[in-house]
Amino acid sequence: MSEREGLQVVGVYVHDQDEALAFYTEKLGFEVHTDVGNGDYRWLTVRHPEQPIVQLGLFVPGPPTVDEATAATLRAAVAKGAMPPLVMVVDDVRATAERFRERGVEITQEPTERYGSVDASFRDPSGNGWKLVQTRG
Repeated sequence: MSEREGLQVVGVYVHDQDEALAFYTEKLGFEVHTDVGNGDYRWLTVRHPEQPIVQLGLFVPGPPTVDEATAATLRAAVAKGAMPPLVMVVDDVRATAERFRERGVEITQEPTERYGSVDASFRDPSGNGWKLVQTRG
């Protein structure tokens, strides 16, 4: 596999792209990679500054990618926190959780030691769950 092949974009559904963009850039420290649209659809991706090859797509469920009934189901699932969690690996979960809390991120599970590591949880404004996991070693 060449350097250009492999996983590049992982998408999450959000209720409001502007709100999500502010959360991911201002509170989590991500950077905008792509923000383009044609009126009916907006392709919005951000990336972590330490991992610039992988983008997180912030997408609103709806036409033209899914019909309105499916979009309503997806929006409800996201709001309930029913989507699989995203995982961010950090050097120090406690320090990262505190930094996020100071920026207004609601920590839904305080840093906890288990499985030989430390983890914590938070959610984005749309309801997507995140897990912070401390690097081992």
